[in-house]
Amino acid sequence: MLTRVSTVRLLLCAALLAPLAVTAQTREIYTNENFKTLAVSHKKLAVLPFAVKLDLRPNAVAKSGGPEGVARLEENEGLDVQSALHSYFLKRKAENDLTVDIQDPARTNALLKQNNLTPATMAALTPEQLATLLGVDGVMTGTFASSQPMSGGAAVAMTMLVGASGATNTGKLTLNIHDGKSGELLWKYDKSLSRGLGSDTNSIVTTIMRKASRQFPYSKEFGK
Repeated sequence: MLTRVSTVRLLLCAALLAPLAVTAQTREIYTNENFKTLAVSHKKLAVLPFAVKLDLRPNAVAKSGGPEGVARLEENEGLDVQSALHSYFLKRKAENDLTVDIQDPARTNALLKQNNLTPATMAALTPEQLATLLGVDGVMTGTFASSQPMSGGAAVAMTMLVGASGATNTGKLTLNIHDGKSGELLWKYDKSLSRGLGSDTNSIVTTIMRKASRQFPYSKEFGK
């Protein structure tokens, strides 16, 4: 049983650690200090398929069809994250809380396919080249690294890793936005994932983005 002195000490420790937790959270998000100048004329962005790396156990690799099957799973996972982000932004646009339009992934992916581009080969192009190719003002790219898929029947549900919860880290999602003219990085968001409550790609992405909503520079809530 905790004594009164022990309780006070615990409360003091919590008060001292709280600012550190807040600092750790804010460091996950980077916003270019010249964002308003660089993005002043932005009207349309494109979300590209994510580059996914799944570090599966040998039995999971075998069940997925070997290395080739894992490669297909990674490709599908990248498309799922792209689609989930597009859906999230469409909802924000419908709520009048987004200052730009998001290009339909069907058009984005068709243009990429016509130019024989995959998440792997896209890395050889600059943000300016991708934006010109896609006819947009900025591009959203990202990576997802995990020991398990985020979607599909083999998925083990994940939630965000917060503070010192003790949860086992099973993945990391990174989102980057680059200016289509200068190629400069405008915004970067890193989020760790861990085993948690049941979910799917759409709900996981929505939860992650909601946490960053007030620090998303194209949101009307930005800076409030």
